Amino acid sequence: MKIEIGRIQQQKEGFLAFIPASFPPEGIFDLSASTLIKASEAARLIGKLDGITHTLPDVDYFLTMFVKKDAASSAQIEGTKATMIDAIEKSAGVATSETDADDILFYIKALNYGVARLHEFPLSLRLIKEIHVQLMTGARASHFSDPGEFRKSPNWIGGTTPSNALFVPPPVEEMHQALNDFEKFLHNGKSTLPLIHIAMAHGQFETIHPFLDGNGRTGRLLITMLLCHRNLLERPVLFLSSYFKKHQKIYYQKLHGYHFGEVEEWINFFLDGVIETANESIGISKLITKIRETDLEKIQSLAKRESESGVLVLRKLYAQPIVTSKTIMDWTGFTRAGAQKVIDRFVKIGILDLKESKTGYDRSYIYRKYTDAFLA
Repeated sequence: MKIEIGRIQQQKEGFLAFIPASFPPEGIFDLSASTLIKASEAARLIGKLDGITHTLPDVDYFLTMFVKKDAASSAQIEGTKATMIDAIEKSAGVATSETDADDILFYIKALNYGVARLHEFPLSLRLIKEIHVQLMTGARASHFSDPGEFRKSPNWIGGTTPSNALFVPPPVEEMHQALNDFEKFLHNGKSTLPLIHIAMAHGQFETIHPFLDGNGRTGRLLITMLLCHRNLLERPVLFLSSYFKKHQKIYYQKLHGYHFGEVEEWINFFLDGVIETANESIGISKLITKIRETDLEKIQSLAKRESESGVLVLRKLYAQPIVTSKTIMDWTGFTRAGAQKVIDRFVKIGILDLKESKTGYDRSYIYRKYTDAFLA
């Protein structure tokens, strides 16, 4: 069943644009039993994942990697070529080539800002604009993005002009009315099940497309923030960007269908993503716990002084799994020779691998089996 959330209307400039109906429209919450059952299963898995994260030692270090994975996938949807490993290298200061990894780092900065801001400020249009500032200020952009400001002119999706575009979002005046409805919808969390509410929020935000650039990344950040805001997760550990990247063509098709009333189809795709990603994240959490236990045993079998410094370095590797001798010096206060001894020891017991075949002090090392857990 299609739900009309707007209509296509001829503009005086000669192109067709989408004019939203009042949101949420009547009947939008009349979903099939199968969709409601799927939403219940997705919520159960999120609860299971949230419980597992409470058992993870050094959970904040591990979360850094989940965030990097999501940030890389979200940026890649928008055309960024850099990978999660590129972003780790960039943040660690060991990048060996020029990449567009800054796109990923700006996403991480925006997410961390938004999650922290939620503790003191309500989820609102103002907060969304603040997140956009963090995301876009200084970042690579296809055109002037006007960070933190809703657009004052038309934008479009696909094509080279509004006249030949696949979809033209609401004109400015209608956009502001749609944003007012959207903000009220964000605050009305009791209107439907939390995950269905979040799915609709993402679909509606992408339909409105309120910024000149960065709408996709901002909308995907909004999903994570809503999961925390609705208390489905205590920490941001469920991210859907890798699912959207894996099924990018379908992701765009389902969002396009949402614009034209295929709301339940979009919701089902979204819920499938939650289920798949939650199961994947549960598997990753179990695997990294096993890796940690195995490597901790190796370190604890060393002499006392070596073991103490080794445990410190291992903990830090969870957040920054690519290092140089200088990295270890900063973490431990050791001399360069002492730091290299720690690295050599970790290589010998199978924790670190040489990443770059360089000589001198520029060699970098990777905690490969740990990073591979997030890339599988």
